[in-house]
Order: sequence, then C-alpha cells, then structure tokens
Amino acid sequence: MASHRKLGRPTNERVAMLRNLTTSFLKYGKVHTTEMRAKEVKSIAEKMITLAKRGDLHARRQALEYLLDEGVVSDLFANIAPKYADRNGGYARILKEGPRRGDAAPMVILELV
Repeated sequence: MASHRKLGRPTNERVAMLRNLTTSFLKYGKVHTTEMRAKEVKSIAEKMITLAKRGDLHARRQALEYLLDEGVVSDLFANIAPKYADRNGGYARILKEGPRRGDAAPMVILELV
C-alpha cells in the first residue's frame, strides 16, 4: 500500500505506524488520531475492506501481508466485509474533534460507518 504523505517520519517508521493504526482501526472500529494520519489510514482500510469483500484466498493472503494480527483478518473477512456487501465504498468516516492541547494538531475520530 503506497503512502502519499510523509507524515514527518522516515519510511520504515511511517509504514509501521500506518500498519499498526490500520490494524487497530479494523480491530476496534474506531480510533482517535491526527487528521493527516486518519486520511492515510482511511484509504488503506477501505482497500482492505474491498479485498475482504472479494473473499478469495489471494485476497486473504494480501490482507495478511499488510495487517499485523491474524484475528483481525479473520474478523475482517467474517464480520466486517459482509456488513458492507451492498456498499460500493465509503466504509469509514472522519469526525473532527478540535486541536490537540499540546501542539494544536487537528485531532479526529476515524470510525467505520
């Protein structure tokens, strides 16, 4: 999954952060983070849900390659993807919270629709 924003991190840290955030987002259905991170995670998570909607073995292996927890992948294929079977995208939404107290970074809630 290619990233478009650098997010102020070296490549390996950025990729690890996005994989962790995506895994947590799909595990809990909601995550609090900054706006730029949420935009990146939203696109990656929607691609993962689209993979899970395909449902074949190759799609499962592609999801396992990116996500860090096998339990999240099985939950994605068994519970999350069937919920969005009739939907053509837009599986996640970003709700703005306001600035973070320490550095005034714009904070958001990323959640499944």
